[in-house]
Amino acid sequence: MNTQSYIWQQENWTDWQYDAVAVTDLLSQAHYRQGLLLGRLWDIGLAERTAISLQMLSETVLKNSEIEGELLNAQSVRSSLARRLGIETGGLTPVDRVVEGVVEMTLDAVENYQTPLTLERLFGWHAALFPTGYSGMAKIHVAQFRDDREGAMQVISGRFGEPKIHFQAPPAERLKSEMPLFLAWINDENGLDPFIKAAIAHLWFLTLHPFEDGNGRIARAIADYLLTKADNHGFRFYSLSGQIQKVRADYYDILEQTQKAEVSLTAWIRWFLQAVIDAMRNAQETLENVLIKNRYWRHWHTFSLNERQKKVLNRLLDHFEGNLTNKKYAALTKVSRDTALRDLTDLVEKRILQRAEGGGRSVSYTLLSPEMLSAED
Repeated sequence: MNTQSYIWQQENWTDWQYDAVAVTDLLSQAHYRQGLLLGRLWDIGLAERTAISLQMLSETVLKNSEIEGELLNAQSVRSSLARRLGIETGGLTPVDRVVEGVVEMTLDAVENYQTPLTLERLFGWHAALFPTGYSGMAKIHVAQFRDDREGAMQVISGRFGEPKIHFQAPPAERLKSEMPLFLAWINDENGLDPFIKAAIAHLWFLTLHPFEDGNGRIARAIADYLLTKADNHGFRFYSLSGQIQKVRADYYDILEQTQKAEVSLTAWIRWFLQAVIDAMRNAQETLENVLIKNRYWRHWHTFSLNERQKKVLNRLLDHFEGNLTNKKYAALTKVSRDTALRDLTDLVEKRILQRAEGGGRSVSYTLLSPEMLSAED
């Protein structure tokens, strides 16, 4: 029997307390970085913003599932998102029902951020995550609260017979009264800073743990919903789930510590704010890479390039591993070495690629640097 005390067992547990002074520094940083990124985004074109949003949404979908140990097909995720966003992908990818469900939930959270969050909507997200009614090999109750018929909802690790209980959720019978309170708080314009509100909502939902499975993915979707409200537009330009996946063990540790501690959320809010700041910092690098890629293609748009050349150039712009050689070009494009050499020579003559030092059998090719493009513009 579990004798651990949890925050939900305390009186007035949802009167969330935290030290406002202790989180001020990180809160200021979060707003500063948000302003920098939003300002930069509105200085660029719609095509660039769409490309960045697609990349961030893809990362969010992939990493949100990866945090729970579920690996999705990256190409399927990107294809599904691009199709729904009206972006040309250059080919069809087979539909994956699991991917489609996570994409549906993510886009609903982001695109419909001005629509109130309701129980019906959360049930829809849950149904989208489990389209077959199964979680792995286990049949689960979809689009309805857990019932605890097989015992209390617990998060457990360890070997059989020696379990370690990380968390135990409130009894299922309390969900009918607790969830309306949670949703009313979410939808209320209560004057809370949006970053603080996202942090509290994330922890609150995970503490209630209302479903048999999928609670973590839905909690992070709720955070994205509130963070999109904070940005006040439907583009996503950073991925919280991407950052959480990088520090997954710390994420679970701070959640466990907070749920087993007093009601004060100061440590949790600081952790959450730092994750948001780090996600924005990573997004700044992504933004720069997208802008560089678009800059190259604007410079190349007057050239007549075949599909093989376009494919390889895109690979080079997406951080191609190692050096590009005739042999690698032939393998990537599935052509002969002679055809590969003609394509590469053409790209060199057009001042798109340059031959690296070495010559002979060791010759390799690199893109002209952005600085060299500027000299030619």
